[in-house]
Amino acid sequence: MRALIDTDRLPGQPPCTPERLATALRGPVPPVGWAVPARPRISVLAAAGDRPQGVIAHLSWADVHTGVICWVHAHEDPPALRALIGHALAALAHCALIEAFVGGPPGPLGPGGLPRAHRGATHDALLRSGFTGRCQSRYLYCALSAAPRSAKPAAEVVPCDFPPGQRLIVREAAEPVAEAVVSVGPDRTATVYWIETLPSHRRRGLGHELLGQALALLAAQGATEVALVVDDPTHPGQDCQAAPRLFDSFGFTLVDQLWTYQCRHPGSRGRPA
Repeated sequence: MRALIDTDRLPGQPPCTPERLATALRGPVPPVGWAVPARPRISVLAAAGDRPQGVIAHLSWADVHTGVICWVHAHEDPPALRALIGHALAALAHCALIEAFVGGPPGPLGPGGLPRAHRGATHDALLRSGFTGRCQSRYLYCALSAAPRSAKPAAEVVPCDFPPGQRLIVREAAEPVAEAVVSVGPDRTATVYWIETLPSHRRRGLGHELLGQALALLAAQGATEVALVVDDPTHPGQDCQAAPRLFDSFGFTLVDQLWTYQCRHPGSRGRPA
């Protein structure tokens, strides 16, 4: 299973270790007010000799008629992907809405969405199975050896429990005005989970100082590459220039667009072709 998952890794994405797989199989943290779901149901498609050809994970909540296809991996083989997705749709037929690759932070099982260019066969299989998709965000990558270091510490650094890592906080008059959350793994891959400046304090260079300090901190902890996910700049209300300029200035490059998908009342459409 881990070999199937690692085949679809993007640059900067950590490998799927047994410990990370076990954590992921415990399932996502449910939204406030929702019942805790059962653990994701894992289905494996076996080829001749019981060799795994593909794997899919899905779950649903007891009190909300929504299902989720968490991830699917099948070496981008169209027949295997359609078989796995069809199997999940049948298992989730009681759900009025099924989502797939809903956004989340990068991790060992995926970058927080489906990388559209790298996994075109999976995208096509979802559409053929009745899903509609949209670009949710973008996956960026940077080699830390080329990242400039912050000239001076601008932020207080404190531990962060979820996600496990460190939080960098810039304060003015004891009030937080800019924050970032970062983490580095034992495999020397790092993630910037969050970086934000209050609207009233933007265009003052705080974001540049904060990101510079965050990358220097990660490099000092042994990371050699870092990934982050940012909202798609075409979304309403997004600043289409500020964020790309900031990340470009530190050497981040676009790896892929991340897509999410929805399918309503799949049972009425029958089984996928």
